[in-house]
Amino acid sequence: MSGVRAVLHTATLHKPHIATHPRQDFVDTNITGTLNLLEEAAAAGVGAFVFTSTTSAFGRALTPSPGGPAAWITEDVVPVPRNVYGVTKTAAENLCELFHRDLGLPCIILRTSRFFPEPDDRRETREAYDDANVKVNELLYRRADLQDVVSAHLLALEKAAAIGLGRYIISATTPFTREDLQELRTNAPGVVKLRAPAYADVYARRGWSIFPGIDRVYVNERARNDLGWRPEYDFARAIELLLGGEEPRSSLAQAVGSKGYHADVFDDGPYPVT
Repeated sequence: MSGVRAVLHTATLHKPHIATHPRQDFVDTNITGTLNLLEEAAAAGVGAFVFTSTTSAFGRALTPSPGGPAAWITEDVVPVPRNVYGVTKTAAENLCELFHRDLGLPCIILRTSRFFPEPDDRRETREAYDDANVKVNELLYRRADLQDVVSAHLLALEKAAAIGLGRYIISATTPFTREDLQELRTNAPGVVKLRAPAYADVYARRGWSIFPGIDRVYVNERARNDLGWRPEYDFARAIELLLGGEEPRSSLAQAVGSKGYHADVFDDGPYPVT
């Protein structure tokens, strides 16, 4: 890393690899791979280390108790990893924190929500909803556009030295408030009608629908405050674009498209689910 000023660490094994790769591969790539990069970055005096993590790190903390309100997910929520992906990404985050505290390496951790273009991994969702309907729905609470994910990374590079260590949720700005959480579990369409009423005509014309219940809401307030991040593609923007007959995704998201997780094509879904 001689002469390197900043590191963007996005390499990882993902949730879609759980059924196709052994746990040791996750440890080798997500933990040991991150450690290798951190060691070399610190030794070379790199000025900014940005680690792309995931909201999947929250794991079981994303699932509310039966009858309880939707989970309000901020950076203060303690992760309870659900699988080896979450375990290894959380461990890699902790390594970033260690290298900042012990060696002064400026580290920014970005917990990104969904921004992949692949169809949903759940068959019932794919059968019940048009794919674009699913993704616009998710902008309400658990998705970001690729362009906004990129802008968050660029801001993290710029602000890393001043911040030192930061962990941020990167997801589209939700229209929901804490007061909505109980009703979101059982009557999400009613809450959306209150918070974003312009959606109704667009959805009616397309035969779309809001999910009946929503179980969590990702909150990006800290990233907006600390990084100065201003995500452009939220639910309201998607509805505005659809009203104008336009694609609800950014031109960057459209141009990049799907890179795929596997070389193989699977019979049931974009990747096998355990």
